[in-house]
Amino acid sequence: MFNDLTSTLSLLETRRSGRPRDLVAPGPSPGELRRILAIATRSPDHGKLAPWRFVHVAQAERDAFAALLDAAYRIDRPEPGRLEIEANQRFAHQAPELIVALSCPTPDHKIPVWEQELSCGAACMNLLLATHALGYAAGWVTGWAAYSDRVREAFGGGPDDRIAGFIFLGTPGADLEERVRPAPESVISAWTPPA
Repeated sequence: MFNDLTSTLSLLETRRSGRPRDLVAPGPSPGELRRILAIATRSPDHGKLAPWRFVHVAQAERDAFAALLDAAYRIDRPEPGRLEIEANQRFAHQAPELIVALSCPTPDHKIPVWEQELSCGAACMNLLLATHALGYAAGWVTGWAAYSDRVREAFGGGPDDRIAGFIFLGTPGADLEERVRPAPESVISAWTPPA
């Protein structure tokens, strides 16, 4: 656990994404998963709208998830190739745990939709950090299924909602790769008032 300032900063400095296909058992226990999701909800939320939802896809439901992906994929591609079918099957069965994150803004509210979408992103980031703090890894991915109306509707999303991502959780089965990060000076600047 990360209890002091040094450990908290270390947590933030060392979080890395895990490839969903490389995440293996054990995954978070039911109690740990509840805690991770509770932490995810502690995100900035202007207006207290909770403009996000998290749907847990248990291992016992992965075959049904794969069938959903297959049916949704065939809507635009009625005759997919073997490799496409196998890719969707693999996607559905990756990692011990899967959370589907939905952005569920309240339209026509005084809080702009953009701020509500940012809140969803912050909630997903909290989920990733909590997963890391408990000693697991997570991979947040999208892909075609995140933009499928059929898949969104199957997870309870309405027409104004979007799938923010599929977040796979587990234990890294391979070393997590450190990706190139931007140099701070390339993304941080001082504001100069206009003349």
